[in-house]
Parts: sequence; C-alpha cells; structure tokens
Amino acid sequence: MEARKPMQQEFTVASLSHLSSSSSPPTLSPVIRFRSDSGFSELGFEQGSDTINFNLQTSQVFKLGPTESICVCEGSETDNETIYSRGISIQFRNEEESKNFHNAFKDCKKEVITQGSTLPNGTTLDSKSKFDNKIEASSAKMYFHYYGQLLHQQNMLQDYVRTGSYYAAVIENRADFAGRVVVDVGAGSGILSLFAAQAGAKHVYAVEASEMAEYARKLIAGNPLLSQKITVVKGKVEDVELPEKADILISEPMGTLLINERMLESYVIARDRFLVPNGKMFPTLGRIHMAPFSDEYLYIEIANKALFWQQQNYYGVDLTALHGTAYQGYFSQPVVDAFDPRLLVAPAVSHVINFTTVKEEDLYEINVPLKFTSTVGTRIHGMACWFDVLFDGSTVQRWLTTAPGAPTTHWYQLRCVLSQPLFVMPGQEIVGHLHMIAHSAQSYTINLTMSVKMWGPGAEQGGILHTSSCKFDLKEPYYRMSQPQAYSLTQDQQPQQLLQSQDIQIQSLDEEVSEFMQQPMKDPVSVPIEQVM
Repeated sequence: MEARKPMQQEFTVASLSHLSSSSSPPTLSPVIRFRSDSGFSELGFEQGSDTINFNLQTSQVFKLGPTESICVCEGSETDNETIYSRGISIQFRNEEESKNFHNAFKDCKKEVITQGSTLPNGTTLDSKSKFDNKIEASSAKMYFHYYGQLLHQQNMLQDYVRTGSYYAAVIENRADFAGRVVVDVGAGSGILSLFAAQAGAKHVYAVEASEMAEYARKLIAGNPLLSQKITVVKGKVEDVELPEKADILISEPMGTLLINERMLESYVIARDRFLVPNGKMFPTLGRIHMAPFSDEYLYIEIANKALFWQQQNYYGVDLTALHGTAYQGYFSQPVVDAFDPRLLVAPAVSHVINFTTVKEEDLYEINVPLKFTSTVGTRIHGMACWFDVLFDGSTVQRWLTTAPGAPTTHWYQLRCVLSQPLFVMPGQEIVGHLHMIAHSAQSYTINLTMSVKMWGPGAEQGGILHTSSCKFDLKEPYYRMSQPQAYSLTQDQQPQQLLQSQDIQIQSLDEEVSEFMQQPMKDPVSVPIEQVM
C-alpha cells in the first residue's frame, strides 16, 4: 500500500484552461488530483463543479516555463505521429509547486508502468512497453505480421543447417534440459520448445508475440506426448509475466549480420527477467566475422544500375541530375548472397558478443576496429561479413556457422560494397572501422571506413595513402541470391580448407568469453580458433 501513496496526492494551482479556449481562465481556485479508483489510474482537473479526467497511462506533461505547464492526453496513434485529443494549460502559483507536481507526475507514471509485476502468467501491460518505446509502430507491425505467417516459418524450418544444428545442440545436451524449466524466447512455430521437451525439460514456456502463437498451440497440441510440458504465452518478452524462473533460455534471435531485427536485445531482456543466476543460454555467444574482398563483377553490377539515370533524353527529359544520388543509393544497400571464400583478400577479424553477460545498451551501438594485411595485390571492393553462434552445452559444444564455403543457410552472407574501391599490394596493411548504430526500424545504420596504409619505402611512418567510406542501411539490403553462383567447390577443395583464411585471434573483452573460446570446437564446419588473447 505504501507504493500507492502518490496516487492520492492533490495540488491547488493558480489556473486551468483548455488549450483550445481563447477566453480568460476562471477565477475559481482549481485543483489537480492523482487518484486510482478500482485499479484505474487517472489525473483529475477540478475547477468548481467542472471535472476533467485524463488516463494517466496516456498523459504527458510538458513544462513551458518556471510556473507554466501543459498536460495532454493521447487520443490515437498513426504510423508516423501521435494525436493528442485533449489538452489543459496549467498555471502554478510558484516554482516550488510546479516542481512538486512534476515530481509527483513522474512517480505516479512510473508506478502505473510497474504495476504489472504481479500480473498472472501470459498477460501483458496496458501501457507502452520498453519494446514499443524504442521500436516504431509501423516496423513492429510489419515484423510481427511477417513472422505470423506459416510460409515464412516454413522457410526457416527448411533451413536444415539452422534447424538441424539447434536439434543436435539440444538433444546432445540432454543433461542441460532434463528436469529443467525452459523459456523459448520468440518461439515462432514452437519447434525449439518441442526439441526442449524431447530432451526431457520439466516445463517449457514458449513466448511468442505474433499471431504465430496460435499456430504454435495447434502444432504443440498435435504432439500430445510433449504438449503437456509446454505452455504457449502470447506476448512480448518485455511484457509477459511467468510463474517461475527459467533454468535455461533457448531462442533463435539471429538476423542478417547477427544483429538485424534487434531481437538480440529481447534475448538479453529475457535473460535479465527470467533466467536464474548462472542459468544457461542456447545460443551462448555469437561472433561477427569481417574480411576485405575483391569482386569486380559485383562492383560493376551495382554501378551499372545507376546508368539508367545518365539518360539525357528520356521521353524528352534529362535524368542526369539524379545520377549521383542514385549511384550512392545503390551503394548504400548491403548485398546479401553466397560468395566464394576465395574472394577474400585477408584473414578475418571478429567481434564477440557474449549473450550471458552483454548489456542491452551495448547493442545500441557497436564499433569494431579493423586491421588486415592483404595477401594479394588487387582492388578491394568492400567488407564481407558473416556470423556464427556457439551452443555451450555441458556435454557438447556445437557451432552454427554462416561462413562462406560452409553449407549455405537462409542468412547467407553480407557484403558492404564501397563506391570507391581501394588498390592494395601483397603485404600492405588495411585499417579502418565498422560502426553500427541501432535505429527504431529494428535494424542498424552501418558506417564503414577502410584505409590503405603506406607500403614499401617509408611504410614504417604509418601514413594513409587512400581512404574510402560508405554508409549502409541494414534494413534495406540487396538480396542477390537469385543471381547465378559460380562458386561450387572443386573436388580437391573441402569446406574446412577454404575456411583456413578465417583462423583468427580474438581480443576478448572478458574472461568468460576467453574460457569458451579456448575449448576445442566439435562442429566440423565451424570456424577454428587457434588462440584467444
């Protein structure tokens, strides 16, 4: 009861008036009351016999001056803007009363948001969640619509590298699942929940926010030997409440370049909300690998797209004014396809994300320093990227990789193509950085800078000869998978041999990741690590 005291406060103010009113404010002493009746929290504006009530959950207060504020109540929301249906202008008698009111409003608002901590399993908060506050509504609507369709779930299920790796990681580590409580984060069709039940889980909570939750219920009910162990919870992991803590989390939170769609943040939030101390996470950590590449055909293909805008007589119209903008636009799209690992011109570097320790805010901005030594003399056309994740089971360590030369997954690989290529000689050093900034459309803006250092006489001075930079939107890639791929392996080339160039040293940021990395890998198609710094 002590936490609800702010909801009974009241404030006498100098005046209240409707924002839409041009008349002078009444002379009666108005009062503002915070109250909660029958569990409904509201802000009451009273002046004589007139009372206006605002829903506290959808109200906002803006300070205009030392003693003047505006309170508005949200009426509706479109894809691009919030519409406020009502507004009250508040004039306080002094600055101290204004300060006290704003502090009380902040406390009451916070109380409303946190009231859901005792809600029963499967229910969600009425107010905007953390997810809603950082992701724009139109993006979330499209995202959940996409994953709410069976054809897209089928596409992922038919990625046998993906699904088979998850199945093997769970079944081979039965000891981690047997008799344990499991939470499936973003359960989709419920396939991972069913795997966990097969491995002997005591109970599985399958949390899914899209309409796919209903299909998951049907699929799970169709497997009666397993269904009694699984509860489907419809809602976002940021919102739902579960009746017990989890011993293990399982999820498939990876997007293109590992981080696209920003589901890793939900995975981390689920860890902080549901996982017991020292509980396990499947997957446990992820790595983003980066290496410079040379692909003249790809560069020409992208550059040629803008030739359309070089026409000087298109139905009597000169299009050339837009050629430069179109050229840069095509090069702002990262390319998603499968490429030959022989296109790489230097060993890869990696960025490690340990899901068991990373903070949510660490995923808002990721900056990876780049340093390579070219193995050949060629033109560098950009940066190739791929990722892998580790399932650190007690019995078996298993890797799921999307590396070039390994069996292709539905993630493929990603390449950021520079609009201005760089020329390098064998042994020449390439430096730069890959800077990724999260945005509200559930993706990232990528800023890539690559520089070629001096080579030959005078190279010890470390000067920069040439720099090329480009900005990319990970939300809008160029899907090139339909293009003919002449990258099949010859009989004398095995995937493991092609991946030798990926032997790397990882500068780990914490000892826990180092411990994971120092253990031998057991997946035959994973990227080997020779040493961890």
